[in-house]
Amino acid sequence: MIYSAHSLTRHSIQAFHCLAIAGLLSVASISSAQTLFGFNANSSAQQRQMESEFDALIDRAEMDRWLKDFSSEAHHVGSPKSKENAEAIAELFRSWNYDVEIAEYEVLFPEPLTRELELVAPNRFTASLMEDPIDGDASTSNTDNLLPPYNAFSIGGEVEAELVFVNYGTPADYELLERYGISVAGKIAISKYGGSWRGIKPKLAGEMGAVGTLIYSDPADDGYGPGDVYPDGPYKNDSGVQRGSVMDMPTYPGDVLTPGVGATGDVNRLSREDAPTITQIPVLPISYRDALPLLEAMGGAVVPEEWRGGLPITYHLGPGPARVRLKLEFDWKMVTAYNVIARMEGTDMPNQWVIRGNHHDGWNHGAADPLSGIVAMLAEAKAVSRLAESGYPPARTIVYAAWDAEEPGLIGSTEWAEHHAEELQEHAVVYLNTDGNGRGFVNVGGSHVLERFFNEIMADVEDPQTGVSVQERRRANLRINGNSEKVRNEAKNRSDLRISPLGSGSDYTPFLQHLGIASANMSFGGHSGGGSYHTMYDTYEHYTKWIDPGLVYGRTLAQFAGRATLRLANAPRLPFDFQGFTDNVAGYIEEIEALADGMREKTATDNQDIREGIYGIVLDPTKSFGPPIPKPPVPHFNFAPLKNALARLEDSADAYQTIATSGAPATAHHNYLLYTSERELIRDEGLTGRPWYKHHIYAPGFYTGYGVKTIPGVREAIEQRQYDQVAGQIEIAAEVLTNLTFRLDELAER
Repeated sequence: MIYSAHSLTRHSIQAFHCLAIAGLLSVASISSAQTLFGFNANSSAQQRQMESEFDALIDRAEMDRWLKDFSSEAHHVGSPKSKENAEAIAELFRSWNYDVEIAEYEVLFPEPLTRELELVAPNRFTASLMEDPIDGDASTSNTDNLLPPYNAFSIGGEVEAELVFVNYGTPADYELLERYGISVAGKIAISKYGGSWRGIKPKLAGEMGAVGTLIYSDPADDGYGPGDVYPDGPYKNDSGVQRGSVMDMPTYPGDVLTPGVGATGDVNRLSREDAPTITQIPVLPISYRDALPLLEAMGGAVVPEEWRGGLPITYHLGPGPARVRLKLEFDWKMVTAYNVIARMEGTDMPNQWVIRGNHHDGWNHGAADPLSGIVAMLAEAKAVSRLAESGYPPARTIVYAAWDAEEPGLIGSTEWAEHHAEELQEHAVVYLNTDGNGRGFVNVGGSHVLERFFNEIMADVEDPQTGVSVQERRRANLRINGNSEKVRNEAKNRSDLRISPLGSGSDYTPFLQHLGIASANMSFGGHSGGGSYHTMYDTYEHYTKWIDPGLVYGRTLAQFAGRATLRLANAPRLPFDFQGFTDNVAGYIEEIEALADGMREKTATDNQDIREGIYGIVLDPTKSFGPPIPKPPVPHFNFAPLKNALARLEDSADAYQTIATSGAPATAHHNYLLYTSERELIRDEGLTGRPWYKHHIYAPGFYTGYGVKTIPGVREAIEQRQYDQVAGQIEIAAEVLTNLTFRLDELAER
């Protein structure tokens, strides 16, 4: 095996083995002799034998050929290569005896016509807005159908104004600017990538009165700060620009003109002017090479220490004297998105569907994002087909999906899920997602009913770099590098590693948060760098040199995700565990209580500072909006209804667990009650202000975008100081937990 300079050394691998052996003996691991959750002893043995044969069928050389072919040209939605790749993927599935459909949707996709950015005062500079080709990476010279750096679903327009530096452009950053007496009203905000999803930056800036937004990748975060830049390392060089959508996906994802319904040819569409998820102000991403002259020309107060970046300048807040002109024009055209849907019918429970997906469209060559994930999924699907031919057909139906138009806003998956919502809510057992891959540590996010299930898989898959299980490697990392004492202690003492709750950012979103289908997202990462993300440099050459040489972790991802697919397809009793769910929800309630307490204390302190005139630096009053206004005090909230509902659910989860581990058989109807249990956590009316999102345990944050908000109705009512709504949101959250309790009681009686 060949690894890059960022791989673990032989010495550190040996040290890791010692740590794993010494530190993990106290934690019970799941051995290959134990019965799998959801199986009995005989079916477990058969499943493990099948998985051994499955592993031998994963071909890294074949994955490499697919990766090189699919990434040979740019393949964004609407491009010739995107359609060509979809047809090639469909043909592969047909050759493996799947029933295949290419589901087409007509969607809005803007491409840039004009991109102009110039500094007009106090000196002049014209931004290049281009990325440099790299010697030794032939793909970077292949510009056929290549999209230049831009943000999809930015509004067009021409604006000229002074710059204000807003750090990452988060709500907390604007609160600090307020303490400095600085407003972005009538200004252009310049923000670093990071801190929140990119679409939040123009959303918040627009709400604050800005007339435009610039976003750049600061080298301290994504450049020469973390490591050598491409081509000498994996990180972003000075011309690299992160493209990406700024559609307001926390309102709803998918085609902006058809919220809630599939974008088929005859559907009623909104006018573009009425589409609420298009930005209100123009926004453009730029490189740190183009950002440097703009930031260097800024004046005003020096930024707080925690806002400083890695460029060789002193960072200032502004406003001005740097003044820029920004002009954007777009071709707002309709394009066809091609989803490849491949189906293998189950032998015993064909009306129960395990859905496995990864998108195929990219911003440019897209080798890492998404093709490294799609080739792992294809290797998995081919191996599943070969197993079926050799006498191991799946008991449940398996549906593989290669989605189009994920990058501009989860469009392909959302339109398909909306189009087939009724049958999906009836038949879908689970949705399993990947979206590109790296190397290093296993990452799993998902519905907490799947936490125990994924821990068994983690224990059974070997990490190719260290030779221990991927669970042991992740546990050892968390014990040392966990971001809190609680995380480090749980890595030592909790039998199951937690899986992360899901916000948004990939194709699980419509399944989990709109339809209430238990979902998971899987990948490996942490040792591959992220500098190619959404740039021209996400190429086959970059990926195979710096991210996953030899697709070693691509094979591991196929083994990991393949086990998830096959075990869910074959388990006599679906391996849903509600004790892990209740344990995580208990933690979320504690977090919300601590949030309220912390806000109450901070608000009281801040208001006292304001009354005493201790609120930071007030700049020139002609360029400020005065001192901050005291905020209403944070009241005390009654969380008892939510805690009582959780206590009842914990009792019911314990009662069901006795049955789930007893070896008692499960009928088809019993399994139906299990896989539709996640539906109990959604409500038809959805979240306040964004009814598309119906899940009341997991949602993307309204002002984080990708980042999850757990028990979102309650949490965001407090965060956004909508205190009159908190009691009602507590009742709603208690109600969905009570509904799940009734479902578990019904399961325990059967």
